[in-house]
Amino acid sequence: MQPTYSIDNPNLPYQTKLDLWETGFGLQKVDGLEPSAHMVELAQRQAKGDLTYQDVHEEISRYHAEVSTETQEADLVALRITELLSRRGFSFSPGALLSIHKELFQDIFPDEIPVGAFRRTNISKKESVLDGESVVYADYTMIEATLDYDFTQEKKFAYQGLSKEEIVAHIQQFISGIWQIHPFREGNTRTITVFLIQYLREFGFDVDNEPFQKHARFFRDALVLDNAKMLQKDSQPLTQFFENLLLNGQNNLTLK
Repeated sequence: MQPTYSIDNPNLPYQTKLDLWETGFGLQKVDGLEPSAHMVELAQRQAKGDLTYQDVHEEISRYHAEVSTETQEADLVALRITELLSRRGFSFSPGALLSIHKELFQDIFPDEIPVGAFRRTNISKKESVLDGESVVYADYTMIEATLDYDFTQEKKFAYQGLSKEEIVAHIQQFISGIWQIHPFREGNTRTITVFLIQYLREFGFDVDNEPFQKHARFFRDALVLDNAKMLQKDSQPLTQFFENLLLNGQNNLTLK
């Protein structure tokens, strides 16, 4: 029989590819990482069509093998984010988070940090926006059950008849809840952000990636504040971020 499906073509326009690269680079800032100048140059060449993603991977791997550099994680994860977001295809499930995490961080973290697997220990992190306190993340024994519950509830949620503002507010709440679980030992914000972008595409949103490109650190701090203990909790920064992302908001994305 003749094929009835077309094969997706990853040959995106220059500006679209450049936008994805800038998103990939911007998301590294959630962990204070910056790409190498060489990687930025390779990104430009790939966006122009001079290199494939495989070409970029081979060249940047040679570069890191020859040059002692602290930019390896930022370079490789940005490349993987860009390539992943250049593809269509999406699965709304906790398994999608596992798959994204594995694709982004394979061979990046030390052996003691699981990749493509949920953490098996409880964690904390001192946050400057909480005066050194930590968000209380999900207990590691409850990660799978909590994710399954949140995803099931989201699948059941009726978006029909809601205004765009109400839809955005609910997605914001859902994603913030997933982030609070913090299912991975490292790489949570980058993994969940990639999932969020894919999910928003399923809604048909015209996503303005500039907030991710320029304000990724603000996004993480806003998630921290949204999930802080009650006396420190502040949801306004996250609301402002999503307004800029999806509702043409012009909020100043800086924390006082």
